[in-house]
Amino acid sequence: MTPSTSNIASANRPLAGAAWILVAAVGFSAAWVFIRLASETIHPFALVFWRNAAGLLLIVPLVLRDPSIASPTQWKSHAVRSTSGVIGMFTTFYAVVNAPMATVQAIAFAAPIFATAGAALFLGEKLRARRIGALLAGFAGVLVVLRPGAEPLTPGILSAVVAAGATAFSIIAVKKLVGIARPMVVVFWSFALPVLPTFLIALAFWTTPSGYAWLYILGIGASTFTAQIATARAFSIAEATAVMPYDFVRFGITVAIGTFLFGETVDGITLLGGALILGSAIYLAYREAVLARKGPASTPPLN
Repeated sequence: MTPSTSNIASANRPLAGAAWILVAAVGFSAAWVFIRLASETIHPFALVFWRNAAGLLLIVPLVLRDPSIASPTQWKSHAVRSTSGVIGMFTTFYAVVNAPMATVQAIAFAAPIFATAGAALFLGEKLRARRIGALLAGFAGVLVVLRPGAEPLTPGILSAVVAAGATAFSIIAVKKLVGIARPMVVVFWSFALPVLPTFLIALAFWTTPSGYAWLYILGIGASTFTAQIATARAFSIAEATAVMPYDFVRFGITVAIGTFLFGETVDGITLLGGALILGSAIYLAYREAVLARKGPASTPPLN
């Protein structure tokens, strides 16, 4: 998950926020490792269901302690977010299994950029010259990573692009929840609502887990759950512009994982594209923080 919108935090604690975003980076990166390992015996589409089921089991104790977590308002926005989230999960899991991790992660950083463009189209947000320039730089970074015509656009790479677009719609949906849904409510429903539809889809690719696969599934659920909570915590205590630069650590972790665990290689062009994308996302977050101080605050997406 890569947040794009700024949060005027109730308490601005940038160092603590950075620490939480680093925890999230480790959590999301660990999830990708478990996805790769589990995919040796289980189809990635089936793993999406297990991700939601495991995460839901982990969050149930919190709901028992605070039942209001499971009582959302704005069902339409939650439904839109859940639908785009399901698409994002299926395409992300497929991409992680079938494309180089560094490339998938670089493309994933483009989600906030797509969201800014989408907000202008669907929510009527106005874009000034500086934000348009950042968008163009971000899209240029995506093209640098993809290198259309020079490198084949495999199903895994295309899935990563679709995943970034789906995540962007999740970000737009979260904008509609501003001031209404607490972060923990969004986290809960991000696991709960997708369980049934992902189960129905998983049936077509079903393989009953056995042996180590159960540990990998638990790892997927636990790591994504931890990352979701850490992200929510980070953006509740610090502004996006203070913590987003640290999210680039996730790119470094992903490169290391792909290289040392799975024998992948990453070239300088992919690194350059990833830097362009993340730099654009950080600048867009900064501009939104400036705008938020002049109007209603917004919350980061949790995907």
